Amino acid sequence: MTGGQVSGALLFTRYAYPPNALGYCGPDASRQLLEQVSAGQDDADLRHLARGFEGAWPYLELIAAANGIGDPLDARVVEAYWLGNALLDHVPVAMTGRSLDDRFRVRVGRSWSRLAEEIPGAQPHHSFHVFGVYPWVGLLREGRHDEPLRVLNRCRIRWGKVVEVTGERALVLSRPLEWDGRVLREGAPRLEQVVTAVDGLGLAGTVAPGDWCSLHWDWVCERLDRPRLVALRSRSARQLSAVNALPFSAPASVLA
Repeated sequence: MTGGQVSGALLFTRYAYPPNALGYCGPDASRQLLEQVSAGQDDADLRHLARGFEGAWPYLELIAAANGIGDPLDARVVEAYWLGNALLDHVPVAMTGRSLDDRFRVRVGRSWSRLAEEIPGAQPHHSFHVFGVYPWVGLLREGRHDEPLRVLNRCRIRWGKVVEVTGERALVLSRPLEWDGRVLREGAPRLEQVVTAVDGLGLAGTVAPGDWCSLHWDWVCERLDRPRLVALRSRSARQLSAVNALPFSAPASVLA
């Protein structure tokens, strides 16, 4: 099965928990989410909580509908959104645009149409939401660098290689985003400390030096095999290139 032999609901929670624990999105149930994913407990409660993530859930619905899949928490759909897979290629650009219009046009007025119409290559992948829908690229172009870059790096799903594990922390070698005054790009590899567990409860199970892992905010979400690592890298690069190519300031800057 996709996602390291876990259900779609558990796979979703692996990635949704880190921002939820910080209070950024989803229902007020971070301890329950962590306990259930750590125990591998997929039930009706977990699926109900997943629907409370208003940022991610419409993307899951979009990917599922475009591929004729009845369950937005199908593991293939969840993997497509967080990491990337072939399901994304079956979502028409116009369908993505309509979904974005339905969700955001009322908040920003007529200027929103540029996002739906002028991002060739945009797909309903989490990195598109981070790079294209968040306002951070616009802030970078206004000269505000440190905080936008920190948020972009933490909010995107990134990847890294485990170098050392000590207790419930790990040192991981990853490539942060950098801003060159015009576009975002990957910088040189550097070490960062991430969380593998709290009070014995973790998202990814045991990790060891040499493992490639996905990272969201301060957490290791799961170990990645080679195909899924390649998918995450390539799908993220595609969305980064699409947003970097925009002729206007980040569309989401109008959301501020």
